[in-house]
Amino acid sequence: MRNQHMLRQRNTRLGVTAAIAGILLVATGCANGSGTPGAVAEASGAAASASASADGNGRVAVSHEGGISVLDGKTLEPVKTFDSEEFTRLSAAGDGRHVFVTTTAGFQLLDMAEPKLTELVVDATAPGHVVRHAGNTVLFDDGTGTTTIMKSSDLATINGALPKTQTHTAESPHHGVSIVLEDGTLLTTLGDETGRPGAVALDAHEDHWHSVAESRDCPGIHGEGTAADEAVVFGCEDGALMYHHGKFEKFTAPDKYGRMGNAFVSETSPIVVGDYKNDPDAEGYLLNSVALIDTEKHSFNVVKLPDTVNYTFRDVARGPGDQAYILSTNGSIHVLDPTNGKIVNEFPVIDAWEGPAEWQDAHPAIMVNGDTAYVTEPATSTIHSVDLTTGKITASNKMDVVPNEIAVTVGAH
Repeated sequence: MRNQHMLRQRNTRLGVTAAIAGILLVATGCANGSGTPGAVAEASGAAASASASADGNGRVAVSHEGGISVLDGKTLEPVKTFDSEEFTRLSAAGDGRHVFVTTTAGFQLLDMAEPKLTELVVDATAPGHVVRHAGNTVLFDDGTGTTTIMKSSDLATINGALPKTQTHTAESPHHGVSIVLEDGTLLTTLGDETGRPGAVALDAHEDHWHSVAESRDCPGIHGEGTAADEAVVFGCEDGALMYHHGKFEKFTAPDKYGRMGNAFVSETSPIVVGDYKNDPDAEGYLLNSVALIDTEKHSFNVVKLPDTVNYTFRDVARGPGDQAYILSTNGSIHVLDPTNGKIVNEFPVIDAWEGPAEWQDAHPAIMVNGDTAYVTEPATSTIHSVDLTTGKITASNKMDVVPNEIAVTVGAH
């Protein structure tokens, strides 16, 4: 179980065809990381000393067609640009310094401090979710069902080689996600080519993983988020599934089809905000409701948002005051109080926009680091930073490329 997972160094520049790149598109409409796409790195261990930028002045990685740009977190001026594949996804590695880039070779490590797109790659045939929690960085390969676990602090101090890893391989490949809890429990999804019914909790027992709890009451399980008191919530096509204090609990949606695909969380709040869709035949990717799951009160409620608030999976983040910040198609960040589901503020940031034809298409995204939100505006090739305590735009940069996904590291330099 504790043997080194297959890791390798890249010795050639990536050059792949669009057909091969299609492997990466299995993960339709999902957020990376712990509930927020490309979420901010969690500082722990060796990384904590480097994370001196609670005001959001780390560095920002921005993916675009054929490349990745690293920007200064305060000025948004470009620091360095790297060639990559036509479409890549970005996920903070959890050490305050690195970002994992999903490519057709696997999870490639981007050093935001150098900055440098390293030749270090965790092999994966279809790299998917990256989750950071409890000092661990956990990668899931949809193509093989392999979970790779490494200490986030070990990533912060690497010197030419990836750190020691621990692995688990699911019975069948599927679009899944895994997380390691404070006590070492591995939570991972169940699934195969026919469907994804639920999740299992595993304990490391001598040289193998031992099942301690299991639930198959979560059809289409997707996404993951950890709320206060380490209550872990997954999305289902008919509600949500929680693992807490060693047991699974199902929350049933009020609609026959009530899909929650992503959980947007704060580890200091018991309330999970989920994206929510109740029409399986609805076209496009825009949503107009959110699910609010109170992990303390064991409740699941759906809140319909005002008609002006429409969003995709890239447009929700948690921030100051444990509020939810929703970037809407009207160009504003709408501040939602998850305790009552009410919009309590609105910050105009970008021009109005339309939903994407395909989820991979560049469309506005929001990422939060401390009190700062980073917002992309593909229509004008611009990225903005916003002070969420005042709603004021603090910096803007018009790029030479169209920004797509973003990730932030809090202590990159």
